[in-house]
Amino acid sequence: MPVRTYFRSGELARLAGISPDTLRHYERTEVLPRPQRSAGNYRLYPPNALDRLQLIRRALATGFSLPELARIFKIRDQGGAPCRQVKRLLEQKLEQIDGQISDLIATRDHLRITLADWDARLSQTPEGVQARLLEALPPGPRLPKKSALKGSTA
Repeated sequence: MPVRTYFRSGELARLAGISPDTLRHYERTEVLPRPQRSAGNYRLYPPNALDRLQLIRRALATGFSLPELARIFKIRDQGGAPCRQVKRLLEQKLEQIDGQISDLIATRDHLRITLADWDARLSQTPEGVQARLLEALPPGPRLPKKSALKGSTA
């Protein structure tokens, strides 16, 4: 059986578990090198493109952004060693997450205190009478940024 020399875009996308549109997006953002073209103008990717795509997916899942990866890969592809820069980026991401966790814990604690106060107020408020719970809100912690509450709506 002959050794495969190139993948066409649909096949590569399928093997990598992404859409062809995502594959083209990775090219545009320069995290995936532009492929060769066939005589019929089809994209032809070398076998190592699948490895690169798997690496991109793992890095994205870890929290790296496409622009960060583009800078890292540019250095790597030119023979450089961006290892310390990559480590610093990951350390910064961990610091950000730690800050978000602290914000979320403070918010959770604030909500628990508020709910305890509201329970006490409601237990002393007759049915049908306004307890004015929102007016009783104590000043709270600094609210976490929306990015810390992914998927939440205000």
